[in-house]
Order: sequence, then C-alpha cells, then structure tokens
Amino acid sequence: MLKVAILDDYQNVSQQFVDLKKLSGKYEFKIFSEPFEDEADTLEQLADFEALLIMRERTPMTKNIIDNLPKLKFIITSGSRNKSIDLEAAKKRNVIVCGTEINIHPTPELTWALILGLARNLKEEIDNMYQGYWQTTIGVELKGKILGLIGLGRVGSEVAKIGKAFGMQVMAWSENLDLSKCKELDVLPCSKEDLISNSDFLSVHVQGGERYKDCITIKELDKMKKTSFLINTSRGPIVNEDDLIIALSTNEIAGAGIDVYEKEPLPENNKLRFLPNALLTPHIGYVTAENYTIFYNQMIEALEACVDGKPIRVIQ
Repeated sequence: MLKVAILDDYQNVSQQFVDLKKLSGKYEFKIFSEPFEDEADTLEQLADFEALLIMRERTPMTKNIIDNLPKLKFIITSGSRNKSIDLEAAKKRNVIVCGTEINIHPTPELTWALILGLARNLKEEIDNMYQGYWQTTIGVELKGKILGLIGLGRVGSEVAKIGKAFGMQVMAWSENLDLSKCKELDVLPCSKEDLISNSDFLSVHVQGGERYKDCITIKELDKMKKTSFLINTSRGPIVNEDDLIIALSTNEIAGAGIDVYEKEPLPENNKLRFLPNALLTPHIGYVTAENYTIFYNQMIEALEACVDGKPIRVIQ
C-alpha cells in the first residue's frame, strides 16, 4: 500500500472532511497533528512516506527535505500555489506537485473582522465585560477614514470593495499595481510613501517571498499616523515582527491586527501575545469548513490521479 502522510492537521479535523476509511485498502494514512521540531525531525518522521498531503505555509518543503526523502513521489498542497515548496528540487527528483482550488473570500472576511475589532476595541471591551465592567473605551468610525492597501490582487480587491461600502477612501500601492483595476474599483493609486503616511488603516495583501520581505519595517511604522492601525492577513515576513513589537510597545501606531507570523505556530513567549494593542488570530484566514472540504477532498482526488498516472492541477 502507498504510504501517505497528512501533515500539520493542527486541529485533527481532516477526517471530518474526507472519509479515509474508504481508501484504507489502497493507502496507509498517517495524520500528523503537531508541527515538526526542525528539518531533521521532518526527515526522520517522513522517511517512509511516498506521498505528502500538506497545508500551504505550514511545513516547508525545502530542497534538503525533498532531496532526502528517498521514497517521495507526490506532494499535494492546499491551494494552487505554495511558496514554501522548492519546485525546482521537486522537478529534479521527479516528484509530482499538485494543488487544489481555494475560496479567496474567507481572508477578506477575516481582514474586516480584524479592522472592526481594532476600530471598536473589541478585545478589550469583551475581556472587560467578563470582568464586570461597562463601556471602558471609545472607538472610531470607519466612514470617511482612509483605507490603504498594499496589494490590489484578488484578496485586496475584495477588501477594497468592502471598504467602499463602509464609505472609506481607498488607496493602494504595490510594485506591479494594476491601474485599470484601480479605476474599476475607484481606488486611488499612490506611492508607498503616501500610502504609509496617509492611511488610517493599512492592510497587507501581497504574496510572500523575497520581493516583499520586510516591506514594513520601523522606517515605515515611524511614518504612520499614531492613530493608525496595521493589518496583516497575508504573510508574516512582509512585516518585520521585531519592529512591529517596538512600534506597538511605544504606541508609535494605535494597534495591529495580525493573522500571520514570522514563525508559526507563534511561540508561547512571543512578545506580541502580551501587547494590549495587538489583536491576534492564529493564521485562520483560509481556515473555514468550506475551504477544508475543498482542500481535503481535492487532495485525495489529486492523489488518486497521480497514482493512476494522470496527475491533475499540477504546479510547476
């Protein structure tokens, strides 16, 4: 039987979305619910597996891992791209990499949950309600405020539409900003400097990777309004985490809503966890029942196709 590893099922829910028992005569599945300690641990635990079903941006599939898993034949990831897979290494090893479809709207929805949570101090007010207090903060309205978007792709565009519905002024910048998309959505294109200095809410929606690594550092945070908020539901390394901690600790900005981190899961002693003006969620932008239904069922579908010699949704 083909040995298949399901990686990083943190909540141990994969079997709620796909019936693995139906495939037990053909595949031997093992579910990993905890992250690996390091690459050595990854290699030791995955040495015997021929197929890996992975969630994107969880366990990285580096060149070292791909080169040193001798039995590996297939990697199937959630989503249609995964920058944590070394595709060149996979190609050289003749490891087939496939993906799944993904709903994009859960991430814009979470973005707005964070924006609204910051604007109305929901974390503090909810905590205080359970302590017996009443009306301890004063929120701000969204109407008339400036929403700045770093990136106006599929997710950024959805965030922009909702911003316009709230009556906000929407501005955008990225290195490859589509001006026709700006015109279509009534979004003002601008320089990075203008976006940073004028936004009341600055939200990140570009892809990870070297291009945008440390796009937001202490230099940019110092130029933001002291009343402004930063939201990142894209990728952790886009915002320099150490610099963000400094800016929040010194009230250089009013607050931040963060769903993604430099290291995930976020270590228990990470300073972000202890900042009152940080509204944190555990990378749940794409974590919905609808997406997990797509992910796990299409992973199995892709696995079956690979075994039959007719791979689908190949990523290269």
